[in-house]
Amino acid sequence: MASMTSLCAPLILLVLLLGSMMVASAANLNQDFDITWGDGRANIINSGELLTLSLDKTSGSGFQSKNEYLFGKIDMQLKLVPGNSAGTVTAYYLSSKGSTWDEIDFEFLGNLSGDPYILHTNVFSQGKGNREQQFYLWFDPTADFHTYSILWNPQRIIFSVDGTPIREFKNLESNGVPFPKNQPMRIYSSLWNADDWATRGGLVKTDWTQAPFTASYRNFNANACVWTSGASSCGSNSPSSTSSNNAWLSQELDSASQQRLHWAQKNYMIYNYCTDTKRFPQGLPTECTTS
Repeated sequence: MASMTSLCAPLILLVLLLGSMMVASAANLNQDFDITWGDGRANIINSGELLTLSLDKTSGSGFQSKNEYLFGKIDMQLKLVPGNSAGTVTAYYLSSKGSTWDEIDFEFLGNLSGDPYILHTNVFSQGKGNREQQFYLWFDPTADFHTYSILWNPQRIIFSVDGTPIREFKNLESNGVPFPKNQPMRIYSSLWNADDWATRGGLVKTDWTQAPFTASYRNFNANACVWTSGASSCGSNSPSSTSSNNAWLSQELDSASQQRLHWAQKNYMIYNYCTDTKRFPQGLPTECTTS
């Protein structure tokens, strides 16, 4: 028995090490993020369990992930600026660098007390965006933490809120639509003043008597392929090479998830670029007319 145990132990350790290559720690935000700007307005506290960003009239603040990722299932819990948040934007997104960058956006547009936040989403591929969809939420995002997730694999991008999908952007490269799949991206977040456009097109300005404005983050988890020195920790991006631990690499919406997606879009979507014929008088973008 002792010899069998000695043989099994290294195998178990190897499995654990391979699994850990793909999963960023959810325990300590200090391990996963760097504060990048704000001159003390961003803080990681409670032994790394909580991250806060704040905004005042002088400056906002922001952070970024230590790792770059090429595909992943990214979860973060956010609690947004309470009260009169008009003019403020809390951005939480994935982005690469360069003039032909890729980007996957959550942006939360503040509003007057009692009015709903607007959740703004966008997808950039090779430097081209203009793919906005906006939603109200079915809860008060300032009263408690809620989970905002991005599933990004070679076939699709799915935005979810508390496990409910609200948007799917499919890979339609076969129809000439660029898809983010070659550029590793970091996670970024910032809290900043955008009262020139954020609330009712800039009609409602930030009330600085309410400052500082604060947004909070916790329970980050990235089941993802970490990009290091030109190589992916997943080894291969082919779904056929994945194990059950990274089944998200080939995940799609099942029938129940599709029903929840339709529910969210029917009841809470307030803007969809794919129906904005005035904006695209020459015809809607290809991805809007291709199933």
